[in-house]
Amino acid sequence: MAEENKNMEELFRQMDHHLLHDERPSEYLEQISREPWFLDYPFSMLGKMKETPQSKRFHPEGSVWNHTMMVVDQAAEQKVKSKDARTLMWAALLHDIGKPAVTKIRKEKITAYNHDAEGEHLTEDFLSCFSTDAKWIREVAKLVRYHMHILYVTDGLPFGDVDGMKRETDIGEVALLGLCDRIGRGGSVPEDEAKAVRLFLKKMRYK
Repeated sequence: MAEENKNMEELFRQMDHHLLHDERPSEYLEQISREPWFLDYPFSMLGKMKETPQSKRFHPEGSVWNHTMMVVDQAAEQKVKSKDARTLMWAALLHDIGKPAVTKIRKEKITAYNHDAEGEHLTEDFLSCFSTDAKWIREVAKLVRYHMHILYVTDGLPFGDVDGMKRETDIGEVALLGLCDRIGRGGSVPEDEAKAVRLFLKKMRYK
């Protein structure tokens, strides 16, 4: 068991290194996702994203995994703007970890309601397997929890918790992760997504 834990910790360190230092972390992540151990818990929490479909209307790139790889690469490009690049990069990797558990297909319509809230808990579960830094884990989990709030706020949707977001995380970091999420989709128009993020920040009176 001790040897197994040591190996898991080393795998986590390697992931951490590539997320922080690679220009395209997706290349490493795609490589390790084909390893047999990626089917084992807790890595299987990531592997399930490969099997989880998304609405073709909003995500023509395909599975949750495909989308996540695009978001991670976008975050690698944007991380210089972050107050905490490590937190941003892990939040980018884990932002849709809740989708496999909540995705439903009804009459060919694919939905993933509450994947942000589900993702908060699963992020905590995943990172707790490797780290005892409760403060850092919470920071990543809260970014995951609030990553959909750009849509909720700009479209005036009733699903948000703006007070909680302001209290529990950094609005600027939510905006940065949200920008990566929105650009990291097939067919996205970066200028339009940046405009939506600016509107979000304006509504939040963020400076």
